[in-house]
Amino acid sequence: MSRADQARECWLDLREAGPWRAGVAEEAVHLRFEAIVSDDPAELATLPPTVCRVLAPADLPGGLPADFGAADLVLVDPVRDGDPRELAERHPGVRFGSRVDVTDAESLDVACERVRRDEITVLRFHDPTHIPLEIVLAAADGSLGRIITEVGGVDEASVHLTVLERGPDGVLLRPGGPGEATKLSEVVRRSSPAIDLVTLTVTGVRHCGSGERACVDTCSHLNPDEGILVGSRSRGLLLCVSETHPLPYMPMRPFRVNAGAIMSYTLADHERTRYLCELKAGSTVLAVRADGRTRPVTVGRVKIETRPLLAVDAVAPTGEELNLIVQDDWHVRVLGPGGKVLNSTELKPGDEVLGYLPGRERHVGYPIDELCHEL
Repeated sequence: MSRADQARECWLDLREAGPWRAGVAEEAVHLRFEAIVSDDPAELATLPPTVCRVLAPADLPGGLPADFGAADLVLVDPVRDGDPRELAERHPGVRFGSRVDVTDAESLDVACERVRRDEITVLRFHDPTHIPLEIVLAAADGSLGRIITEVGGVDEASVHLTVLERGPDGVLLRPGGPGEATKLSEVVRRSSPAIDLVTLTVTGVRHCGSGERACVDTCSHLNPDEGILVGSRSRGLLLCVSETHPLPYMPMRPFRVNAGAIMSYTLADHERTRYLCELKAGSTVLAVRADGRTRPVTVGRVKIETRPLLAVDAVAPTGEELNLIVQDDWHVRVLGPGGKVLNSTELKPGDEVLGYLPGRERHVGYPIDELCHEL
């Protein structure tokens, strides 16, 4: 399993939490954070065994304390305090990890060495660049140890988690107050589960005049069997493929989906729909592969132009009737079973295409149980 595929860990740092220490610690325990860090052994003793109690001893002239109390893990400065493996031999039953402040080239070299050797390395980067983190992650490739990076807020955590497409194994939050642990949990533990696509049968294809259609240009390189779900009705969407396949008269646009008429629905995430005309730079849309795997991608641009339009009607095995209106042109494509690429203008009744049935009506994009007829 690659580092990117492993579950990410949430750690909380109490050392700078001020008057909120007790409250944010309770919040983190409730959210089942993997670890809580403190510089006070007595504070760690109040925490339940469901969380890893991590002691980060204060930088005192006398070095490490004689008693580590209830700590499950002790973080040390490997330059000042010694190698964690040697410390573990001198203190049977105590686990040790490294903590490194990366401030310059020399400390970056130390960080790279520790992530290749130690069970756990906690890193704090002081400059507003992600290059040192990239270097550390590259140095750790193939190693078994875990890397935890300190962050000052949830936004910084979301960036760390995407560096080099893998990020660290977890993030250590220095909270600014109550509620931030909850926000961190939502960011770190966010997942993009697969969805159940269904095979639809085309019932009709017809020209339907002209109108505005939207091309959705994403900030990601889309796969040949990947696109976005689009439909005229919220209860049923068809899978429009990305422009990753050769075209005779124009270059490929592997970031683009020629999606459909501007009033069409698409999935912004697993729960919420958006109209194509609502998408804009910085929005998120759900990219879907032919086997149902999903991932959120960032929209870089939505290009809306007037074009001839084509209506594709289809029916689901449940009897649900679906409709998709796209640009009336051969190079606009949808996906069929097995990732088969189908030119929209060559579709005919009886052809099979892939789609998705969200199953509930929508109000301002959110699922809701109410009476709603879409024709």
